[in-house]
Amino acid sequence: MSAGFNSRRPRTVKPISQQEADELVLKMRGERSALEDYRAKSLKLHGWICAKCAREFEQSNLHLLTVHHKDGNHKNNPSDGSNWENLCVYCHDDEHSRGILADYLNKGNKE
Repeated sequence: MSAGFNSRRPRTVKPISQQEADELVLKMRGERSALEDYRAKSLKLHGWICAKCAREFEQSNLHLLTVHHKDGNHKNNPSDGSNWENLCVYCHDDEHSRGILADYLNKGNKE
């Protein structure tokens, strides 16, 4: 075997204490709560409608309406909602894929 061989055996990981695990769970719940908080605020401010395709939503399909951060920073959540727009999952996916496509096309032009 060569010196660069990487075994696929599981690595030994030092277990964390119960207190560390509890702190981690609290932190993760807090982050999830913050996510739900800005989504609820955006839905209240901007309504249950996609800002791109104008599809209207009801309680039964509201899970398909997402919050898009205009500047791409998920931590930038001003209370006035100026960095948010409600997009359906399809328009949200399209919005992000356009950036990926633009990056790809611009890379080809530089070479």
